[in-house]
Amino acid sequence: MVRNISLLVVLPSIIFVSVFVYVFIGWTGLVSFSNWNSIAPDLSFNGLQNYIQLFQSFRFQSDIRNMIFFSLLFILGVTLMGQFLAILLEQNIRGKWLFRNIFMFPMAMSFVVTGVAWRWIFNPESGVNIFLQKFGVSPGWYTDTTILPGWSLFKIEFGLPIGLIAVLIAAIWQMTGFSLAMYMAGLSGIPQEVREAALMDGASKWKTYTKVILPQLKPITYGIVLMMLQISLKIFDLVYTMTGSGPNFVTDMPAIYMYEATFKSNFYAEGAAISIVMLFMVMVFVIPYMFRRKEDA
Repeated sequence: MVRNISLLVVLPSIIFVSVFVYVFIGWTGLVSFSNWNSIAPDLSFNGLQNYIQLFQSFRFQSDIRNMIFFSLLFILGVTLMGQFLAILLEQNIRGKWLFRNIFMFPMAMSFVVTGVAWRWIFNPESGVNIFLQKFGVSPGWYTDTTILPGWSLFKIEFGLPIGLIAVLIAAIWQMTGFSLAMYMAGLSGIPQEVREAALMDGASKWKTYTKVILPQLKPITYGIVLMMLQISLKIFDLVYTMTGSGPNFVTDMPAIYMYEATFKSNFYAEGAAISIVMLFMVMVFVIPYMFRRKEDA
């Protein structure tokens, strides 16, 4: 009886998840193999042609490059800044409650608000450039099309787009509060005896953190990296409101390409192919993590 009641309770969730997640994923996959690239539906089979054209396009190659560098630097920045600020706030500094609230405040804002605010801050003709111009410096920020080091690869220059740095600063500012909260919770769970034992063994404060405390926070670091990774792979609203695709696609992302191809150009099969590629990119990292967590449990 209890088992039947439990099944009835979770049954609506199972049905909704099955329909609005898995059925729609299957439908998107079906469309990605079709010729539906106009307003009129056309589900005739097109094989892998949409995917071949996608990976051969200059824009999608630029998107993959941007996503790689954005993900690496975003994850690194959020993780290191969260560790640094958590360790800093753990010290007996005056007014640390105020600093904690200041550092966590950006988490209360949406990516859209962050994008609009930082778009003004990094505007080449206003914002922070008004101050920098006094020193003879006037960077283009998200309008800069320079690629460093700019190796030639397929149809693109492979390297870090300078225009992406402004987006990275905004994204790291937004999400550092999350990693800060996670690391502060982890640090509070480490017994004081562990720190005292390390100090009694002659370890300096630096070695105590790097050799004793931070290694114990690896599960938290893995969780932060995974969370930031799935955010970076699907990033849309921050970049769209702040810079859009940018000149020569220097700040473009796969999600922006998918949105514009599907809802602006009515290339439904192309947009579906981009969605499936994004899904597989997330699965490549999430599924191994889930199996690892299952083994650890």
